[in-house]
Amino acid sequence: MSRFKLIPHRYYLLILAALFGIWWVALAIHPWHRNTWALENALALAGVVLLALFHRQLLFSRVSYTLIFVFMCVHQVGAHYTYSEVPYNVWFQHLTGRTFNSLVGWERNNFDRIVHFSYGLLLAYPVREIFLRVVNVRGFWGYFLPLDLTMSTSMLYELMEWGTSVTFGGDLGQAYVGAQGDPWDAQKDMALASLGALVAMCITTAINWRLQRDFAREWVESFRVKHKAPHGEDELARMARKWKSP
Repeated sequence: MSRFKLIPHRYYLLILAALFGIWWVALAIHPWHRNTWALENALALAGVVLLALFHRQLLFSRVSYTLIFVFMCVHQVGAHYTYSEVPYNVWFQHLTGRTFNSLVGWERNNFDRIVHFSYGLLLAYPVREIFLRVVNVRGFWGYFLPLDLTMSTSMLYELMEWGTSVTFGGDLGQAYVGAQGDPWDAQKDMALASLGALVAMCITTAINWRLQRDFAREWVESFRVKHKAPHGEDELARMARKWKSP
């Protein structure tokens, strides 16, 4: 552990970036469906660009960068094969002699469900860092808001997925959605992302409850009303008076 701490922060980030670059190039070679791969990589590319642009203003912890790295690597596997066609059953059968689906009782390719769960499990903590360090939330809100944002972005992704499917249509649209005939696919994906984020925040809460001395006081303080004056129409009236005054 001491050796891990000695690695300079930005050097650690550079190592992860290099490893991801190698992984990305390897899986960019001959993907099963090039058009689907391109669609799947659009958001991934946007995420990498944002991390690169803002890393000087907001340098995440090593934990957060590692979680983001793992999620991005798993996502690239789904992009290479197309989520509904990732041959994890074949890989597992080569190792054990039987398919993974037969072992756990699955009837469909559930790699996409695993990644949706991983989205919440792996990215809720980096989102928590943003809320703590940029928005300066504390106590209960530092755990609830990352869960809330994960749920809302999961919903937005499903809407975007639907819109993309309608726009492109045909086999490309169906491959991108990857519903595999399940009419409740979107709802299940959102539920799994939410569950992953809930698990991540429960683990974070348990660790902080054990190690943070002012944990209880911070939670109590987070529920205290900070501004006594009402907002809404009262705030509009106050702003209107200020605007009219010379």
